[in-house]
Amino acid sequence: MTEREAKKELIRRSVDIDPTVRIGKDGVTESIGAEIVAQLKKKRLIKVKVLGNCEEDAGAVAAKLEELTQGVAVDVRGGVIVMTDKRTWTSLCQKKND
Repeated sequence: MTEREAKKELIRRSVDIDPTVRIGKDGVTESIGAEIVAQLKKKRLIKVKVLGNCEEDAGAVAAKLEELTQGVAVDVRGGVIVMTDKRTWTSLCQKKND
């Protein structure tokens, strides 16, 4: 499976998921990073909502979260970031098509 197909698959899986982490005016903090790591460990695929009062745009927040959590920001649309853990991302990318 290519990275593009893996991305499509994870976006498809994330349709029914509600955002569980919200980032507001304080931006990305260590405690938010720790919460995202814990949720990724448990659920493997989460959504993060960047609120309107955040000073940074969702793309910049996604880049910071990837660096802080060692996760993968699969998709950024509007103020919503779909994130997964590295293990899920690499296993999907290496999966063979039948």
